[in-house]
Amino acid sequence: MNRPAGTQPVYRWRLAPEGLATYRQLRAMGLRPGGQPVAAQIERPRRRRGPLIAYLYRIDLAKPVRRANAAQRRCPGCGLDRGYRIPRSLGVCPQCADSPATQAA
Repeated sequence: MNRPAGTQPVYRWRLAPEGLATYRQLRAMGLRPGGQPVAAQIERPRRRRGPLIAYLYRIDLAKPVRRANAAQRRCPGCGLDRGYRIPRSLGVCPQCADSPATQAA
């Protein structure tokens, strides 16, 4: 992750402008920073230790999250991306393995 050099604006907790998001907020939107520098930061005061700092990234420059193992998630039986890795022991997704056509073969 790119860390700020100290020249970015600092906003108080919950007062960041629209169009900026933290790393976790980007992930929840299905995005990633994509190599862009930190645009700003948020400070939240703490009582005993120093302030909590969250780095903000521009949403318009964010890129989609990469999908790992895409070939291993696609079922050869039905051709659908199941969102999980197809078990090697079955060779197809559990739905295709349970279908009567597959069991007869």
